[in-house]
Amino acid sequence: MKKYAYIGCLGFIAVITTEFGVIGILPPVAEHYKISIDKAGYLLSAFALIIALTGPFMTLFTSGFDRKKIMLAAIFMFLITGFVSSFSPPFWLLMLVRILPAFLQPVYIATALSVAVSQADNRKKNELMGIVFNGVAIAMVTTVPFATWIAGLWSWEYSFMIQTAVSLIALAVIYFLLPPMPVKEKKSYGNQVRILKQPPFILSTMTNFFMITAWFSTYSYFADYLNKAKGMDTSMVSYMLLLFGIIGVMANGVAGKMLNKNIAGTTAIFLSGTILIPVLLYFSDGNLFATILVIGVWGFLYSPSFLNASAYMISSAPDSLEFANSLATSFGNLGVTVGTTIGGWIIVTKGVAYIPWIGVVFGLLAFLMMILKSRVEKRSQVVSICQN
Repeated sequence: MKKYAYIGCLGFIAVITTEFGVIGILPPVAEHYKISIDKAGYLLSAFALIIALTGPFMTLFTSGFDRKKIMLAAIFMFLITGFVSSFSPPFWLLMLVRILPAFLQPVYIATALSVAVSQADNRKKNELMGIVFNGVAIAMVTTVPFATWIAGLWSWEYSFMIQTAVSLIALAVIYFLLPPMPVKEKKSYGNQVRILKQPPFILSTMTNFFMITAWFSTYSYFADYLNKAKGMDTSMVSYMLLLFGIIGVMANGVAGKMLNKNIAGTTAIFLSGTILIPVLLYFSDGNLFATILVIGVWGFLYSPSFLNASAYMISSAPDSLEFANSLATSFGNLGVTVGTTIGGWIIVTKGVAYIPWIGVVFGLLAFLMMILKSRVEKRSQVVSICQN
């Protein structure tokens, strides 16, 4: 039912605004706390690391609870921590309240996706997942650039106020429009974790990890890169985030329909951006118009990355939807952590102009995992045919 998908999408906007809203304010946060930009990047990488380490366990633990209550609890945590962050607490406390909602983020995503496809046939599932994941692109269009613009206009603390307001709206919509959804039949932990022994699923998980690492080694420092390497001020960066998101909304719609036809091919097409974008950024040099065009292409190829990663992993484990989604979220966020950490290290040691090239290395590794997965699946098919 599309209604459930759109409700999940709204909550996703709140989640993404909180997780990635800090990207546009890392420079002023670093200046406020008198720390380096890579230290400020911990606000993103630590959030993602908690998701990576706890996501599957939290999802398994909550798999028997009413799905509406789980979604409400997750968004309420985002609301409270965003409110506390808006008062510019000491950096250790800011880190703590950034980390707390990370424990429930993968739970929300897995639950929202499960709710969205609960009454759909297989032909429509990827399209409905695409609607939920559109929350990523919509946040990039609206709340993330708006929060960055507000931070530039007044102060970075106002960015967290935007995050709090979005969480409040999502909380109200879930409460009033989503019916109670108790779990009628809880799957055993053993049946769910069995997918961890399947080579195709393991390889699809590694594809997810390398793909997200490739994208976030550069995207995590989107504002810093455009400011220092391309000479854009805070206001211009917010416009670029807006462009990035507008293109991304369209990209998610396109990707959702493409995934219904060919999951591996669609993933490969969008993954190619991890190699293409660094090259285009290099040749755009200081040309503003060329850079804007590249950012548009970047937004199109990047935005469906989480949707592609989830669909690619779920295709290897169709009977463990929520657990597979939680693993996709966890390994995707592990990729965010690793990409952000390596990107920050490169900025400090080499300079911000070098970070796009990290994506090429991890992008090629992701392609390698896809090739290995294809070969393993073909070999399994041959063995199955011979046995029959």
